[in-house]
Amino acid sequence: MVSYNIIIYMRKHLLATGNYYHIFNRSIANYVIFNGPDDYRRMIDTLDLYRFKDFSYSFSYFCDRSLFEQQAIINRINKSEKLVDIISFCLMPTHPHLVLKQNCDKGITQYISKVLNSYSRYFNEKHKRKGPLWEGHFESRLIRSDELLLHTTRYAHLNPVTAKLVERPEDWAYSSYHQYIGRDNSNEICDFNSVLDIKPDLYKKFVNDRISYQRELSKIKKIIAGNY
Repeated sequence: MVSYNIIIYMRKHLLATGNYYHIFNRSIANYVIFNGPDDYRRMIDTLDLYRFKDFSYSFSYFCDRSLFEQQAIINRINKSEKLVDIISFCLMPTHPHLVLKQNCDKGITQYISKVLNSYSRYFNEKHKRKGPLWEGHFESRLIRSDELLLHTTRYAHLNPVTAKLVERPEDWAYSSYHQYIGRDNSNEICDFNSVLDIKPDLYKKFVNDRISYQRELSKIKKIIAGNY
């Protein structure tokens, strides 16, 4: 029997190894699941560790180890195969946006299942709640070209600006944007250099030039949605 907060993902269409995907999943009823820096940090650390195939521990077990033991685990898993490469990420209050490359069969499905289940356990224990946290299956969009890959990272990094949480993408601490523009940052968990030729100053202009357009597009989508 599956525990109430364990999600098993069965997909109609298998995700192909070697391909890139935009992955996202919302909380149930747009419930706010990231309520402060500790929650965001927990998710970023979870995203980091579970991409390694040999990380077979619960996150709480890892956190309970001494710093010496944690480092030994990190040193070991760093030599192992990765289920996915994280190309970019952006955490919003109700959902994460991820751009992932699948490195092995069912890699993304296994990775997302581990990440979301781990965060659900953490969140439910912290807030003394029961029940699922996520809206069932995660959504995936195949990214068919390097150009679309670049545009998808921009779309994700602009989400906090589009939602008017901040005025500039660099003001949002919980995305990979800082890594893209070359700032010192503890969120450096992305592997994009082998597929994207990112020049920090040009990328920053590339993102900022789209702010107004993406905000207007978001308004139009809301208007259209309201008419149905």
